[in-house]
Amino acid sequence: MAEKTAVRGRPQSVPELLARNVAQFGSKPAYREKEFGIWQSWTWREAAVEIESIALGFLALGAAEGDHIAIIGRNRPALYWSMVAAMKIGAVPVPLYQDASAEEMAYVVDHSGARFTICGDQEQVDKVIEVQETVKCVEHIIYQDPRGLRKYDHTTLHALSDIQGEGRAARERLMPELERREGKLEYDDTCVMLYTSGTTGKPKGVVLSNRNVIETAKNSSEFDHLRPSEDILAYLPMAWVGDFIFSIGQAYWTGFCTNCPESADTMMTDLREIGPTYYFAPPRVFETQLTNVMIRMEDAGKFKKRLFDKYMAHAKKVGPAILDGKPVSMGDRIKYWIGDKLIYGPLKNTLGFSRVRVGYTAGEAIGPEIFEFYRSLGINLKQLYGQTEATVFITAQPDGEVRADTVGVPSPGVEIKIAENGEIFYRSPGTFVEYYKNPESTADTKDAEGWVATGDAGFFEEETGHLRIIDRAKDVGQMADGSLFAPKYVENKLKFYPDILEAVVFGNGRNRCTAFINIDLTAVGNWAERNNIAYGSYQELAQHPRVLNTIQEHVETVNKSLANDEMLSGCQIHRFLILHKELDADDGEMTRTRKVRRKIIEEKFHDLITALYDGSDEIYTETEVTYEDGRKGKIKATLQIRDAAVIEDTAHTRVAAE
Repeated sequence: MAEKTAVRGRPQSVPELLARNVAQFGSKPAYREKEFGIWQSWTWREAAVEIESIALGFLALGAAEGDHIAIIGRNRPALYWSMVAAMKIGAVPVPLYQDASAEEMAYVVDHSGARFTICGDQEQVDKVIEVQETVKCVEHIIYQDPRGLRKYDHTTLHALSDIQGEGRAARERLMPELERREGKLEYDDTCVMLYTSGTTGKPKGVVLSNRNVIETAKNSSEFDHLRPSEDILAYLPMAWVGDFIFSIGQAYWTGFCTNCPESADTMMTDLREIGPTYYFAPPRVFETQLTNVMIRMEDAGKFKKRLFDKYMAHAKKVGPAILDGKPVSMGDRIKYWIGDKLIYGPLKNTLGFSRVRVGYTAGEAIGPEIFEFYRSLGINLKQLYGQTEATVFITAQPDGEVRADTVGVPSPGVEIKIAENGEIFYRSPGTFVEYYKNPESTADTKDAEGWVATGDAGFFEEETGHLRIIDRAKDVGQMADGSLFAPKYVENKLKFYPDILEAVVFGNGRNRCTAFINIDLTAVGNWAERNNIAYGSYQELAQHPRVLNTIQEHVETVNKSLANDEMLSGCQIHRFLILHKELDADDGEMTRTRKVRRKIIEEKFHDLITALYDGSDEIYTETEVTYEDGRKGKIKATLQIRDAAVIEDTAHTRVAAE
């Protein structure tokens, strides 16, 4: 109770933060959305009116305190409003991934017992209707976009605008109940329930309280000096904890504006138009953007290409130092200034990063070369380390202390300890309440003192106090000779190359490492077009001899880099193959957040792994795939297996021989 009293001076819930923002920033933009090519804007005062009408509409439908309300769709202000409206009436919002299959959706809806679902459009409505055949808890479906839904049975199907209309019409009657419920909200009441990605099994419902969200938003906003004048682009899945803390937690704590793009197809255009000052993206987004830049430069004239290469080499040399305020000679500063006018400035403008003051990447480790590329342009890109169970933040990099090989220092209010086996534990104000309906997993993950097991292995650098992540603790192993096996580290080095979209490395308990590679069809297809190489499919291009030769060069370059790392030299890749299909969440090979499901891949492609280790030069395989319309099919292919040159370490060789 003492801790609760200490924070009594600040808002106790997200709806209370909304009321504070209306009072302080009433006429300031809170939300923008691009629709039909035009940006629409809502102030904090206007957003509060919309949220209130949704909350009253929920009451009119009979929503009770403690109900779970599922929210499914792309990032749109009305769906964020629906989350806050659910909080106002004492219900719990449960955002879902919009690209989830009906089967994945069914599990979350059934597990949470959601009585209401808010859907963005017809696609999501159709999935919920399909889910209702087996999941009986859903009583009402509410949709925002009415296109395609006119002839549906509207007995329990409602337009969000109609729900708002009912709420406004019954405002006088329902307002006392809304005020009663909102007035009851306390700091330790549930704010939201977010499901984990389910890398190793069924997703778990992570219950986060108002305390978790508000304390984390406050601490992280102060850490990076976030201001009400910030602009962010909300384009990442609403079901992901990162989007929730940025687009609701920090936005409501700080009072900045959340901007929603028109669609995934227009995201890059919308990014350039908004020019966010605070930006977050997982490594995959930065990798894709860099790949597109490199493709465009390959297509540029010789003079432009030489100019780009010259000034980017200089930027790599001094850019990060200038960004961090470190000493750089006047000559180098002048050359960098010229490069900024000719190359860096126009490139940042093209990427939409001209105004970025603070940028973050997390979710997966980013390749160091990719990380340095953006920082060399003068973009203050940093890394953070977090989890859903931590309300995102465990560590973050302070300005001026940014490096590619660490994830920074403990975030404000976070304690960290390293177990003897290298596993990282933390506790903080953001530590989750529980896993919903799963006391066993809660007890396994969080002990009585509040320490949470992350499942990741790492260590603190003695000199800097920065945390370095090695890999997932369960994935870190040993080679047969006793040397360290850390697959994610190697995979990230491979993914630096624009030609490589994904990599999966094997070798735990074995005498050598091998790898699956996914080529990036955009990058490699562009290369094929420039070189007049015809191909009819991903599979055909992936097995082209010149593509195999190029990937082999990349693998061997990574091997040379690994050979210089005493700790990881045993992880050099001896053999590899290029998969005949892209790893896909619809096929269960990745999570919706693009994390590799290693166990499933090992089971599904067991024949390919066997061939990598038995000396085969090629392997015929058949793989079941799921098409966009849900139909199942098979891909048949004969894959080439390549040997890669490795640099033998005499110490490892001797141990292996013994």
